[in-house]
Amino acid sequence: MAIHIEGVAAIVIFYLLILIVGIWAAWKNKNSGVEEGTDRSETIMVGGRDIGLFVGAFTMTATWVGGGYINGTAEYVYLPGYGLAWAQAPFGYAMSLVLGGLFFAKPMRSRGYVTMLDPFQQIYGKRMGGLLFIPALMGEIFWSAAILSALGATLSVIVDININMSVIISALIAIFYTLVGGVYSVAYTDVVQLFCIFVGLWISVPFALSNPAVADIGVTAVKELYQDPWLGEIDSSDKWMWADNFCLLMLGGIPWQVYFQRVLSASSATYAQVLSFLAAFGCIVMAVPSVLIGAIGASTDWNQTSYGSVPPMQKDESEMILPIVLQHLCPPYVSFFGLGAVSAAVMSSADSSILSASSMFARNIYQLAFRQSASDSEIVWVMRITIFVFGALATAMALLTGTVYGLWYLSSDLVYVIIFPQLISVLFVRGTNTYGSVAGYVFGLILRIGGGEPYLKLPPFIYYPGWYINKKVHHTTQEVEYLVVQKFPFKTMSMLASFLGNVAFSYLFKYLFESGKLSAKYDFLDAVVAKHSAEIMDRTTLVNRNIIGLDEMAPVRPRLSVTLASTFSRKETLTEEEESSPESPSHENE
Repeated sequence: MAIHIEGVAAIVIFYLLILIVGIWAAWKNKNSGVEEGTDRSETIMVGGRDIGLFVGAFTMTATWVGGGYINGTAEYVYLPGYGLAWAQAPFGYAMSLVLGGLFFAKPMRSRGYVTMLDPFQQIYGKRMGGLLFIPALMGEIFWSAAILSALGATLSVIVDININMSVIISALIAIFYTLVGGVYSVAYTDVVQLFCIFVGLWISVPFALSNPAVADIGVTAVKELYQDPWLGEIDSSDKWMWADNFCLLMLGGIPWQVYFQRVLSASSATYAQVLSFLAAFGCIVMAVPSVLIGAIGASTDWNQTSYGSVPPMQKDESEMILPIVLQHLCPPYVSFFGLGAVSAAVMSSADSSILSASSMFARNIYQLAFRQSASDSEIVWVMRITIFVFGALATAMALLTGTVYGLWYLSSDLVYVIIFPQLISVLFVRGTNTYGSVAGYVFGLILRIGGGEPYLKLPPFIYYPGWYINKKVHHTTQEVEYLVVQKFPFKTMSMLASFLGNVAFSYLFKYLFESGKLSAKYDFLDAVVAKHSAEIMDRTTLVNRNIIGLDEMAPVRPRLSVTLASTFSRKETLTEEEESSPESPSHENE
């Protein structure tokens, strides 16, 4: 196998640059939060909550702008029958960030939470928090595995080096600087990585456009030349499926720890909102070169290129259209620079996902569910171990599992249909409880899994209106597959059913217990009768709701440890706003 020295050199330079920036960021901020008395574990998760506007805007944009984003956008613009009309990620994720900034960033940041799961455990208890951790963890791990898998395929297109080795080295670098510097290393490397993506791709675009094999993309946008026009169109029969997928991106893009990791590390609630809006603009801007590269791929006479007469689509290589354009339509030195940009994009996504997964495990599972008395140094070591374990798991899946994209699609759907309605309930709907949360979880899970998942060859057991069987022929192997396609917007329907189930069952059980129709001894989740427990509600909440007087505060003995009872208390919440949640979870001044 031939090795392209220039390509390897370009990748080494990019990786060294990112590694150096990651280590520098860790050294620069090693004492952050010490003066304020912030725990070291919390500093790793959310820094000293002092991420400023410049770094914050870049790292918030990097929430979704990564390897999968730029590769996927180019792929859908290129694909005949889809085109720009179906490239929903740029506008979907941009709208996700706008909605996150408008409605979710301020309450989450001003209440001083450390992870996305904190409000769930505060209102619904530690057991429900553990259940909600499962789809959240699956989403982060499978996302990391999917983009690492994409990196291996990308590198193999342009540089003939061992795919396994390139993926392992990339993952090790991301794991190392995340271990060293936590959220600071992730944030500062995001600045470098987004700069690399933007410059690397924009340098490549003019060379690809000027290639003799490429027709005028303005003409191929509306007229069929080598394939269908790349603008694409939405058939009337597909409009509900299009809307379902768009809602999945727009609303399902909110309840991810990778997003709230940035929100909660911002220097104030207002800054968190501003950063979300800036990142939405950044998502659109960063998608432009990918859209152009996809359009270039659709406008190319591949017979005139070194790629060969058979276009990528007929070789089942549409997902690699971006690196294929870089290699076959650009000079070698330009394609290698673009390759560095793509590999940098992958690491910008992988590092934050791995940190997010380890943060949720260390805090919400290990500390709050099992070891409330754990020391700060113990939590730090748990985080370090899980960063390595989750990173190794994502890498192994990228190398060994052929269905990693299918796993990520399914897990991201579960985040949408399960966690998003629960997040709305816990932040904005007064009176929901653990019984409703469990019911909503089950409803969403059954209705989504019931619709099947073609990427995993998971057959449906619920056939929604408008379903049909699609015949898919693999061009390389001539293998024929028959897949059930659900045109009904069942993902959004599952999400709404999960939300309504949560609210309905919460109020049902509240009525049954409070009216005496069900005995208090059956409140086994301590969600209604025992709602004054320290696990569900802190003492300040009881005072604010006039359930207990200030003079009664002294003898109160929380059932859980002081560490857990004060976990959700943050001094800054009292200075920013006294905003009420569904259970009015104000925070006591320690």
